[in-house]
Amino acid sequence: MTVNNAVAKRISKLLAEKGMTQYRLEQESGIQHGSMQCIMNGRNKTVTLSTVIMLARGFNMSLTEFLDDEIFLSDDLETEQ
Repeated sequence: MTVNNAVAKRISKLLAEKGMTQYRLEQESGIQHGSMQCIMNGRNKTVTLSTVIMLARGFNMSLTEFLDDEIFLSDDLETEQ
């Protein structure tokens, strides 16, 4: 699984947990709809740290809280180079 896929899965999980829509996350985080669609559909090959910080803020959580999930601990997590 790529980092982008892991971020997309984390977003989906948090949206469900918080009863939040993707549109609301876009508004709260400042991430444009097209960019969010690229992340969620796997068309984005790399997610920047800045984007992850914006996502965390959109969920009203710290970066550490956003990344505190088993999905990011997998030994199979592929980093794009």
